[in-house]
This record gives sequence, C-alpha cells and structure tokens, in this order.
Amino acid sequence: MSDQHANKKQTAPTEGEVEHALEHMEELPTILAEVATRSQEMIREFNERHATDPEWQATARSELNLTELVGLPETFAELTRQMMSEPEHLAKAQMKFWENGLKLLGYFNARMAGHKPEPIAQPQRGDKRFLDKDWKEDPYFDFLKQQYLLFSTWVDDLVNGADGLDPHERQKAQFFTRRLTDAMAPTNFLLTNPEALHETIETRGDNLIKGLEMAIQDMEKGRGRLNVRTTKEGAFTLGVELANTPGKVIFRNDLMELIQYTPTTDKVRKTPLLVVPPWINKFYILDLGAEKSFVRWAVEQGHTVFIISWVNPDESLKDKAFEDYLVEGPLAALDAIEQATGETQVNAIGYCIGGTLLATTLAYLADQELKGGAKNRIKSATFFTTLLDFSDVGELSVFIDDGLVGRLEEHMKDNGILYGREMASTFSLLRANDLIWSFAINSYLMGKDPRPFDILHWNSDYTNMPAAMHTYYLRHMYLENRLRVHGGIEIKGVKIDLAKIKTPSYFLATKEDHIAPWKTVYESSRLLSGPTKYVMSGSGHVGGVINPPSRNKYGYWTNSAKPNKAGAWLEGASQHPGSWWNDWNKWVTRYTGKKDQAPRKPGKGKLKALCAAPGEYVLKRSD
Repeated sequence: MSDQHANKKQTAPTEGEVEHALEHMEELPTILAEVATRSQEMIREFNERHATDPEWQATARSELNLTELVGLPETFAELTRQMMSEPEHLAKAQMKFWENGLKLLGYFNARMAGHKPEPIAQPQRGDKRFLDKDWKEDPYFDFLKQQYLLFSTWVDDLVNGADGLDPHERQKAQFFTRRLTDAMAPTNFLLTNPEALHETIETRGDNLIKGLEMAIQDMEKGRGRLNVRTTKEGAFTLGVELANTPGKVIFRNDLMELIQYTPTTDKVRKTPLLVVPPWINKFYILDLGAEKSFVRWAVEQGHTVFIISWVNPDESLKDKAFEDYLVEGPLAALDAIEQATGETQVNAIGYCIGGTLLATTLAYLADQELKGGAKNRIKSATFFTTLLDFSDVGELSVFIDDGLVGRLEEHMKDNGILYGREMASTFSLLRANDLIWSFAINSYLMGKDPRPFDILHWNSDYTNMPAAMHTYYLRHMYLENRLRVHGGIEIKGVKIDLAKIKTPSYFLATKEDHIAPWKTVYESSRLLSGPTKYVMSGSGHVGGVINPPSRNKYGYWTNSAKPNKAGAWLEGASQHPGSWWNDWNKWVTRYTGKKDQAPRKPGKGKLKALCAAPGEYVLKRSD
C-alpha cells in the first residue's frame, strides 16, 4: 500500500465515484480477453522451447519433491483419520464456523445498509496482506477478507483439536495447513485482489503481460521450478556494491578461501579476529556494503579481521564430511593466520552453523590441550544465533525426522549433492507470506520489479551441500541432538565434550529468530564451562545480527544473571536502545590486547596474496 493510501482519510465514495468505478470494472472482461490472446503465444513459445529439451526434463525429474520428502500425504491421511474418529470435535468446529459465517452475513448486510458494525474477524498484528484501503472501505473485499480469515481459523481449530495426533505429526499438520491457507488468500488471485484489479484496468492488462514475462523468466531461471524473484535482477555485483571491504585472499584449500582485510587504523589490536560464517549461504552477509558491513566496522575498531569464504561444492566434493569442514575450515585458518601474523591465538566468531562448527572446534582443541597438545589457540568465542542444543529448533523441526533424513539420503545418493535451490524452498516456506506470496503478487499480478534489497540478494545466493556432511549434520545434531551429549560425536578420534570448553564466550540470540530460537540459544550457552555472556537482540536471524550502530535499530537485552530458564533471564534483563555491536566490542577487547600493533597488510607476511577480496569461491552461484 502506498503512503498516499495510508494517510488518506477514509470516506465513503460519492455517487459519481461509484459510477466511475463501475464503468472501469465493465471494461475488465474485454481487457482480460485481450490479455489471454497476448499470453497464448508467449506460453506456446515457452512450451516449444522446453517440451523436447532433454536437460530441462532431466532436471525437472531430479528435483526434490518437498511434499514426498516430509511425508505430507501420510501426515494428512493420519489427520483425516483422527478427525473422523472424533466426530464431536469436528461437529463443534463446524458449528462455530457456521455461526461465524452467519454473523459475517449480518455484518455485510449492515454495511450495505450504510451502517458501520464491528468486524467479525481481523488480521493478526503484523499481517501485511490486507493493507490496501479497499480491504476496509469496499464491502465486497471486506467480506472476502473476513471470510478467508474465518476459514483459516476454522482449519487451525480442526488441526489443533485433533487430540490423537503424535506431537511431531501435529506440528507438521499445523505447519503445512497454514501454508495451504496462506496460498488460498484472496490477495494471491487477480479477481480477489483490489490492487491488482485497479492496476489491470489502469494499464489495460500490461501488468499481467509483464507479470507473465517475469514468471517465464523465473521458471527458466529455476530450470522448471518457479524461482520467485525477491530483489531487482542485476542490482548488485560482488566486490562492487556488496562484499566490497578491501582485502586479499591469503590461503585456499578445497573447502575455503581465507580472506584477510586491509587495516584502516594507525594501530591494530594484538590478537586477530577470525570469522566462521555458515556454509549454507555466502560469507558476505557480514559484508553487505559499507553501511551494513560488520567486517568493515570491525576493521575500523582496530581488529585484524580474517573471514572464511566457503566453497560452493559440486559433485567432486560429495564425500567431504563434517570433520573435513572442521579440519579444512577453522583448524586450517588458525594455522594460516599464525603464518600471516605470527600470532598463535585468535578471537573467533561463528555465525549460525558456523558457530556450531566453532564450538566443535573449541571442544576438539580443549581435548588436545588436556592431552598435552598445543596451548589454547582461541582466546574468546562469539556465537551469532548458534544452536549447540537442538532440543527445540522451532518450525524447522517439521523438516527433521528419521524418515525425512532417510529419504533425503536416498535423494542425494546419485550425485552426492543437495542443491542449494532445493534447500532454499524449505527456508522460504518458513516465511511464505513474506518470502513467496508478497513477491509473487508484486511481480506476477502487479507486473512490477522488486526493489533492490541486499539481504534478499544474499538470501537467494545459496550454496550446495555435500551429502556426507549434510546428512551427518542433520542426523547427529538436529535429529539425535548428540552435540550436547558428552562424547556424543567424534572428530579425528576425539570424543567431543562441550563441557571441556573453558573459553570466554559471547552468545547473541535474536528475539524473532525462526531458525535458532532465542530460548534454545540460551540453553546452548549453558553447555560450556567457561564464563559466558548471553545477549538478545531485537528482530530476526539476519536483521538482528546485521544491525550497525549507525542505524540505531531494534535494541538489545542484557542480564548478568544466568538463571536456569530463558524466560527468567528475560524477566530480569535490561533493554538497551540501538545495536549490540558496541556491547560486543567492549566485551571482546578484554581478549584482544592493546591497540598498539603496527597494521598488518594482507600478503605482507609469510602468506602471499592469491587474489583480491572477495575471492573466487564466493563468485560461483548455484543453478
């Protein structure tokens, strides 16, 4: 909805305005007939291009079927059996739906008579689908909106009241029925979306033709799967608008490039900073251009910053395991940093699954130290939205059970890779209204390009997963929650025990995180034996982390006490305005040494520069 609509005083339309609107609506059948004629040729050409294309057909056949993967037919079959075995619950929910339907008819009749009754159903707070003024001002669209909301509530009631369902099956049923009702929203269809109808009449259908062109382009980009665009195509180039902090790649192996960034201060702190990002996306979420770049900001604070840029693996790396990511990732980076700077210790940051890998590395090193190996090589550890305890992973648990992991293993057996495009659809479903339907409406119904959005550009720049690593991670972490168990997993013959970690640690959670729930991050912070600081930021998994002080957004919570339960921690926490970045920097400088070292220029140590940042690995996109 435009600002003009948002601020416009809502008044009843005049008789002339109604007649004008009806005249335009009468043109709609003619416009739609013209659109259909123009569309037929586009669709015919699309079909001819791909009907006999063997590569297209092969890709379409090999695509992961998410419905089959999660066992959705079986879940809905069991839901149906449970509802039929509880006729009283079914009848009660149906009666409530009918009663609300009658109330809605009464509401509609009152509106048509010129009254202003109280709505029967209202969108939940934060629901952005019904912001256009016509959803309130026009009785027809107001009726459609409320009818849909009542239907959605009825479906929720049916699922929630099916008492005999297994808890995991119930969660799956709740999740996917909500995704189905999301898909059925009147906003998603031309004839029930007032904004799209107005645009169609105003442009005489050009919006729909452009929308079809974009849908065909997105289908071809997705190689048979509709890959809904979420940001303007071509708006960002890595090394120019994004990932543009100056630096050099100083080390490379099969799995990662190590980037060292160019100092910008006269003096730097003694202990370098190593960042371990997740390998499910590219590293530059932490280097989103000058304003949002955590990397650039950390360099400006006098840290000598190194970051791992993970490779986007192909079939040649299918046998790389979780252990290989640890050895060729953090351990190799520690050796390279020592060669480049002469420093034997670093402060380390791990983001999301990069933090899970960092904690595993810390436990491995702690075991080695206890056995008389190298002294502690990591002085402090920071964990951004990281799970070490996987007892509650929120809605992601819908996609994690033994049957699903087994089917996923079977799917990856032929080529040994889970393609990033297949996994991306799972994460998009977690926020379908925000990441799928809103953009589909904007592009395909309104015929408008999405605006440039750096975070969503990064979000669509996904990477592949080697089968060996991915199934190990799903089974041992998510499914069996073995990382939190003493000796639950083994790395290079070492039984990993998080309780051996005495490294000072800073845990950052985000309040609206749908991937690493803040309460589970709190439980994770309690698994280490060293001093820990737990901080919670506002916003979500990305927005709460990428929150530079200059923007002064969201705020964060701190509490020096560490009660047994996360809820008790929040009750006693103090809220602070702005970004947590300064709080972290104050904490980490206890372990960095003074800011009195000469700047370390990339490539001037024992390791020479291989190429300029952002390097080569980050440039390889998944198909």
